[in-house]
Amino acid sequence: MENNLLLIALVIILLPLLGALIAGLFGKLIGPRPTHTITISLMSITFLLACYVFTTMVLNGYPAVEGVIYKWVQAGAFQFDVALLIDKLSATMIFIVTFVSLMVHIYTVGYMADDPGYQRFFSYVSLFTFAMLVLVLADNFLLMFFGWEGVGLVSYLLIGFWFKREAAVFGSLKAFLVNRVGDIGFLLGMAVILKYFNTLNYHEVFTHVGSVLDKTLNLFPGTPVSVITFICILLFIGAMGKSAQVPLHVWLPESMEGPTPISALIHAATMVTAGIYMVSRASPLFEYSTVALSLILVIGATTCLFMGLLAVFQCDIKRVIAYSTLSQLGYMTVALGASSYDAAIFHLVTHAFFKALLFLAAGSVIIALHHEQDMRNMGGLARYMPITYLTFLIGALAVAAIPPFSGFYSKDAIIEAVQLSTIPGAGYAYMCVLVGAFLTPLYIFRALFLTFHGKERLSLHAKKHIKESPWVILVPLIALAAPSIVSGFMLVGPMLFTQPRLLGASVFVLPQHNVLAHMAMEFHGAWLMAIDACMHLPFWLAIAGIGTAWLFNIHFVEFAEQLKRRFSFFYSVMMNKYGFDDFNQLIIVRGCRKLGYFFYDISDLKMIDGIFVNGTGKIITWLARVGRRLQSGYIYHYSLAMVAGVLVFLGWFLLLPLKG
Repeated sequence: MENNLLLIALVIILLPLLGALIAGLFGKLIGPRPTHTITISLMSITFLLACYVFTTMVLNGYPAVEGVIYKWVQAGAFQFDVALLIDKLSATMIFIVTFVSLMVHIYTVGYMADDPGYQRFFSYVSLFTFAMLVLVLADNFLLMFFGWEGVGLVSYLLIGFWFKREAAVFGSLKAFLVNRVGDIGFLLGMAVILKYFNTLNYHEVFTHVGSVLDKTLNLFPGTPVSVITFICILLFIGAMGKSAQVPLHVWLPESMEGPTPISALIHAATMVTAGIYMVSRASPLFEYSTVALSLILVIGATTCLFMGLLAVFQCDIKRVIAYSTLSQLGYMTVALGASSYDAAIFHLVTHAFFKALLFLAAGSVIIALHHEQDMRNMGGLARYMPITYLTFLIGALAVAAIPPFSGFYSKDAIIEAVQLSTIPGAGYAYMCVLVGAFLTPLYIFRALFLTFHGKERLSLHAKKHIKESPWVILVPLIALAAPSIVSGFMLVGPMLFTQPRLLGASVFVLPQHNVLAHMAMEFHGAWLMAIDACMHLPFWLAIAGIGTAWLFNIHFVEFAEQLKRRFSFFYSVMMNKYGFDDFNQLIIVRGCRKLGYFFYDISDLKMIDGIFVNGTGKIITWLARVGRRLQSGYIYHYSLAMVAGVLVFLGWFLLLPLKG
């Protein structure tokens, strides 16, 4: 059975890679229809195999399976293998990744139908799925890093897919460079793990974590730092890059320059969830560093609140959802900091469904309006696109945490877990997630009202040709809408409260940090949890957010404009995104350029060219000029030089005894 599961896991990884190679190498030869038929078929088989693994590992409780595919690197005492780990956590992740990826593959047939890069896009999407599956199924940090860098590379290709657009090229470069900052942290974290554990295998590292708990290292003279804390902070810096936490969040809104299907895949199930998965996987390390957990709490809470606030002021429908992703990732990160890894993965699962749904529904609107993305040029679309409207509404209710939609169960659990946490920074985090409970419905229902309700602001051309999207686009929307409604209700008990939990021993929590155990004593079923929501503050904050969105975008539109003018400074700060982009451009981009020009001028031009290269030539030229004058050709000049030389030597020999 173990060998069969390992073989199935290997096939799950390789099928998307096969699809990527066929579409990329032979797509132009075989044509668009065979390309999408092959890639979707391979992705369907991958999803079915992932369902089998999920059923076997998670629902039937089969123990974790670990196996070496082949030996990768042997360097002295170190050995690195291409090895897979199939447990409840990785089985859950591959189920989510393959399901969302399959929906995106199908949706792409309609969305990218007229694009000249049709086959290339299918190749990239399949390759993206392959890299994420490697990351998830790896049984060691090195193989995880291979998948980690793979999703970073393919995200660069996908965000800049329309490479003739300057904004797309800029966005892809920004994503690539910002993620390199986080990746340096991950790489250094692996180096420290290798130094103190002599291995990068999960099982070996987690089993021997007790051996380094008392060890310290000196980053600076006289300042000892706990080794375990140093490792965890470095790993979390990597997670900050991939999961777009402040201040490494600036790349994620720019990813909107890519086609909408890939926005859904990046934001829902692949790249941005990699950091959440990595910290959850490394929970046996993070649990022993309160400092790292506290840092995670504060960073996640800051991202949740301040990125959610930015979403309120966006007019591009895709950017509203992008900033929503940032805020929801903040919720997941807060759950990690509160040692509620199960809650973080639970929210990751529900978020994958409703965020993919929101992006794909937004894409349905965009193609119906001939790639119009500004919500100020929409309005009243509900009557033209009823199915798209209904699916967007379901996604909005889910992200707004309205019971009994899926987002309610996962987000409410995180808020309560943070409230019960005793880790330093939990008070600040609780305040942020509470305010976030108001902001989330405010920005998502603002998008809903501006797009589907109110006065029609469509152009005459758009109004004349607008219609509901074809079924190849609507089917993925309906397929994602169903779990956006029921997944929270179905999973809240098994994932968080009932024993054994769905993730089992895949995550580790110290008894003193186990806030979910306290919450389990008050859990009496999903329906009762939904009914009791009206007794808790987050529910009324969500209702207030929806009401505020309706007031300012439907009923009192003029008052919203007056507030913009009255609080123009605050509005300017929001539109400038707190100045992060300006700071990066002014200090980092221009600063690096000026530093580069400085070193080019001093080191290259003046030192290397001026002194070593051209200077050597000038010296030789001078010596040649002097030598040419000495070689006059007259015998009396040479005789005079010989006499002068003899006199110098005689003088030196005569003066030498006097000095002695």
